[in-house]
Amino acid sequence: MLTLTENAATAVKNLTAQIPAEAGGVRIADTGSPETGFALSLAEAPQSEDAVVEADGARVFVDPAAALALDESVLDAQVDGEGAISFALGVRA
Repeated sequence: MLTLTENAATAVKNLTAQIPAEAGGVRIADTGSPETGFALSLAEAPQSEDAVVEADGARVFVDPAAALALDESVLDAQVDGEGAISFALGVRA
């Protein structure tokens, strides 16, 4: 199962604060293309087949294809000086 670093959890909570839904989160979906990888979007709720990853109050919804590909991965995030968030995936040690 995908895990989140503390930085990623904080970034996800900051992003989802923009969603009016209490159960909102960031959704990761497999794009079906190795060139583009995964798509991130804000979602008010998970879709019926999504895996839900929760960490420190952050919620990430992962579609089934992405969940399989990201099973041993860690989601991390960095915020630059202008407030832009960059997410990165790594392999869990």
